[in-house]
Amino acid sequence: MNTDLQFCTFYLGDLYFGIEVQKVQEVLREQPTTRVPLAHPAISGLINLRGQIVEAIDLRTRLGFPGREEGVAPMNVIVRTDDGPVSLLADIIGDVVTVEEARFESPPDTLDANARELISGVYKLSERLLLVLDTVRVLQLQETAEVDAR
Repeated sequence: MNTDLQFCTFYLGDLYFGIEVQKVQEVLREQPTTRVPLAHPAISGLINLRGQIVEAIDLRTRLGFPGREEGVAPMNVIVRTDDGPVSLLADIIGDVVTVEEARFESPPDTLDANARELISGVYKLSERLLLVLDTVRVLQLQETAEVDAR
């Protein structure tokens, strides 16, 4: 039996990423960010999400990509975690796409090693490759940042 999965998509540069829809709480335009001294470099800061303080992780830094161009505002993909919401900063938000679960493949060897460890797999779409972000691995940064801060 073929099962269809849905992904909330976004871009980092020219790469097309997806996160399972059920893990995404909402998508927001740029939010004012408060920097956190001595935080891990991938932690862009904290945002106020309707009274709730949410950590913002810059996916460009986390994946080892070059920084965002000056004047380009990041978008916030708010994901649900066991510890509450976390914002993942992306360049451009895409659409919700539906893929067949059976078309899942392992990450390509051509992907940068830093990025490959944070990608659970890929789906070949007709016009591009959808890289599925492993949010659990991306967020493990929080644990290392807390240890580094001590």
